[in-house]
Amino acid sequence: MRRRASMTARGDWRTGLPPEAGGQADLPPVNAVRLDSREVRPGDLFVCIPGQRFDGHDFAAAAVAAGAAVLVVEQGREGVAEALGVPAAAVPDSRRALSSIAAAHEGNPSERLTVVGVTGTNGKTTTSLLIHAALEAAGEEVGLINTVETRIGLRQSLNDSRMSTPEAIEIQRLLGEMVDAGCEYAVVEATSHGLALDRLADVAFDVGVLTQLGEDHLDFHGSVEAYRAAKLRLFEGLSRGAVLNADDPEYGRFAEASSAPVLSYALEAGSADLTARRIDNVGDGSTFELVTPEVSLHAQVRLPGRFNVANALAAFGAVVALDLDPYMASVGISQTPGVPGRMQRVLTTPIGVVVDYAHTGDALTNVLELLRGLTDGRLIAVFGAAGERPRARRTGMAEAAARQADYAVLTEEDSRSEPTDEIIDEIARAMTAEGAAEGRRFERVPDRADAIARAIALAEQGDVVLIAGKGHEPTIERADGSHPWDDAEAAREALRERFAEPDD
Repeated sequence: MRRRASMTARGDWRTGLPPEAGGQADLPPVNAVRLDSREVRPGDLFVCIPGQRFDGHDFAAAAVAAGAAVLVVEQGREGVAEALGVPAAAVPDSRRALSSIAAAHEGNPSERLTVVGVTGTNGKTTTSLLIHAALEAAGEEVGLINTVETRIGLRQSLNDSRMSTPEAIEIQRLLGEMVDAGCEYAVVEATSHGLALDRLADVAFDVGVLTQLGEDHLDFHGSVEAYRAAKLRLFEGLSRGAVLNADDPEYGRFAEASSAPVLSYALEAGSADLTARRIDNVGDGSTFELVTPEVSLHAQVRLPGRFNVANALAAFGAVVALDLDPYMASVGISQTPGVPGRMQRVLTTPIGVVVDYAHTGDALTNVLELLRGLTDGRLIAVFGAAGERPRARRTGMAEAAARQADYAVLTEEDSRSEPTDEIIDEIARAMTAEGAAEGRRFERVPDRADAIARAIALAEQGDVVLIAGKGHEPTIERADGSHPWDDAEAAREALRERFAEPDD
C-alpha cells in the first residue's frame, strides 16, 4: 500500500529552508511536500533532487504541469524554475534541504517525542520491536517505524516500500501522526542509507542503539569506512544516551563518537553495564538473568538464539537509558512473538521449514548455527543473492552455507538487472572453493518457487529446510520489474503439494 504525503500542513515548510536560500516573501504555503513528480497535486511543493539514476530537475516541468505551486532547486539550477514561471527556493543541497523542509512542514514532530533510533548491520528490526514492546509494557504510548511495519497507536500497517528507513517526507509525516495520536515515544529503525541520505537528519534522536556492525551496502557507501561513518551519524547528536554492544569490535569508536552518556551491554564482555547470566534455551526462546547497574531480574525472550538474547539486552539498555521500569519492560519483551520473516516457522513436523531474512554471510551463519542445534537431521538451505548489491554478499552467503549446511539449493533473490544464472554461478564457485562439491552438497534451481519445492521434496523426517534471504518481503525484483512474492506462502504451497492426501 503506497502511503500518501500529508495534505494538511502541521507547520510552515518555509521555516525549514537553509539560510542560503534567501528570503521567503515570495514563496507560498503548500499542501504537501513531494519529491516524485507523479505524486504532485495542485498546491504542492516539488523538491528537485539529483539522484543516482535520475535528476529531479528534469521532472520539474511535469511537476508544474501537475499543479506544483513552488519548486526547490539546487543553486546553479535556478533557470529550471525561471523557464517554468513558478517561484522557487535555491539551496546548496536539495536532498539535505528536503529533510528540514519536511520536518518544518509537519511542525518538527520529533521535538515533541522521545525518539529511540536503532542501527546496526543485523538485528535492527527485532530490537526495535522489542523496544516498542518494552515501552508499551512500561505504560507509555509508543510509535514504531521499522523494516517490517509502522505502528501508530492502535493502527498497524505493513511496510511494503522495500525501504527500511523511508524518505524524509514519510518519516516526518509518520512522526507527526504519532504526535496527533498522543504518542510520547517513537522507535525508529535507522539504516545506513537513511542516515547517509539525510532522511533522518531532522529527527531529534534522544537515545541511539547499536546492535552490531558488520559489512554491508558497500555498493552504495563505497567503503567500510563510509558505511561506518553513516552509522556513526546517529550517535553524534543524541541527547540522553547511547546503548552500545561492548562485544562488537567497533564499540570504542562508537563510544568515543557519542554525544550522550554511553550504556554498554554484552554477552561476553563482563565489564558491560548490562549483561545476561545463566542463559537457558527454552523452546523457541531463552531465559536469562538480566544484570543492570541498578537491578537484577529474571528475563525471557521468545525468540531463539544467543543473538536474540543480545537484542533483548539492547532493548533493556534503551529502557534503562530512558529511566523507565525494567521490571515492566521485561513483561513486554517476554511476550513479544516472532518478527515476520525472522526465524518464522512454517512447519515443525515431520520436517522443519523456516523462513528468515538472512541475506548476508554473518546473518546466514548465525541462523544456520542456531538451526544446527535444533535438528538431529540434515540442514538444507535455499538461498541466492541480490543483484545490484555488494558481490561480497555472494561469497559470504556461499561460505556460510558451505560450512554450516548439509545441502543447499541455489536460486534467485531479487536479481534485478543482473542475470540470475550469473549470480548463482558466482555463489557456486565460492561454495566449490570452500570444498562443497556441486551435486553432492548443492544444486542450482533458478526459479525461487521451484527451488523451495525442490528443497522440501528432498527433506526427510527430522530435516530442517531454511529459506533465506527475503523474509517478510512481499515482492521479488526481476529484470522485468517487481512481482508479488511471499516465501512463507511458497513454502506452504510446496508442503501442500508434497503432503496432500492422494485422491480416492
